[in-house]
Amino acid sequence: MNLPFTKMHGCGNDYIYINCFEHSVENPEELSRVISDRHFGIGGDGIVLICPSNVADAKMRMFNIDGSEGKMCGNAIRCVAKYVYDNNIATKETLQIDTLSGIKTIELQTTNGQMTSATVDMGKAILEPMNIPVNIQENAPLINFPILIEDEPYSITTVSMGNPHCVIFCEDVHSIDLAKIGPKFESHPMFPESVNTEFIQVEDRNTIRMRVWERGSGETLACGTGACAAVVAAVLNGHCDKNTDVVVKLLGGDLIIRYTDDTVFMTGPATKVFDGEISFT
Repeated sequence: MNLPFTKMHGCGNDYIYINCFEHSVENPEELSRVISDRHFGIGGDGIVLICPSNVADAKMRMFNIDGSEGKMCGNAIRCVAKYVYDNNIATKETLQIDTLSGIKTIELQTTNGQMTSATVDMGKAILEPMNIPVNIQENAPLINFPILIEDEPYSITTVSMGNPHCVIFCEDVHSIDLAKIGPKFESHPMFPESVNTEFIQVEDRNTIRMRVWERGSGETLACGTGACAAVVAAVLNGHCDKNTDVVVKLLGGDLIIRYTDDTVFMTGPATKVFDGEISFT
C-alpha cells in the first residue's frame, strides 16, 4: 500500500499530514509511532489526519509521536487550514475546523492563492482545576500556586486550551534543563491526564520567551496552545494585559496571542515542507 502525505510545520512544530478525504488510516496510533521517528521514519512531532466533517469544513485528528491522541494543537490546526485551502477542499478565507476540543474558526491570510498565515479563535481559556484537569481540592484558579516536584519548589499557573497546561515563570528559559524536569511535570500525579509544561520568561508587557515540554512528544520547537496558555498565565499574574497583542518567542519562531474576556486569538504562519509517499509492504 502507498499512502501519500504532506510534511508541514508551524513555527517548527512539524507533523505529517494525511488527506483522509481520499485515503483511510486504520491504525493512526501505530502509524504515528512508526513514521514520526526522526531516525527510522519520516520524522515529526506526530501525524495529523485531515478528515471529512458533517459540521465543519474539515476535521482534524492529531496523534503524538508516542501514539497518544491530542484534543487540540494550535500549530497543526493552522497547517490543516492551509492544506484545506491550498488544495481547494474549501475555497473560503474563513474556515471552520472540527477538533476533539470543539469547532475552531480560522481567518486566513493569503498570497497568490496560497495561505501564508492565519488567526485562530482558540476559544475561552479554562481555569477551573477540575476542568483542566488537576487533582486538587480547589475550586479557584491555580495562579502562582506552590508545588513540590521531587522536593524542588515551583510556582505554577494552570490553564486548559483544550488540553492541560502548567506554566512556570523563570528568569532565563535557556538555562532550564527541560529534558530532566519536563517528564517530572508530565507524569506528576497532580495531573491525571498528564500535562504540557511551559517555562516562560517575560521580557516586557508585550513580549514573552517560551520553551515547552509537550506530553507525549517531549520538547518541541513550538506549541500553539502552550503559547496561548503562557499569555493567559502572564495576564493572570499581572505581567501582561488583556486585549493586547503579545509576541511569544518560541525556539521555532513567533506567535502573536491576544487574550480577551471571551476567547484567545492565536496568529502565526503555516508552512508546507514537501509532499511524499509512504510505501508499506
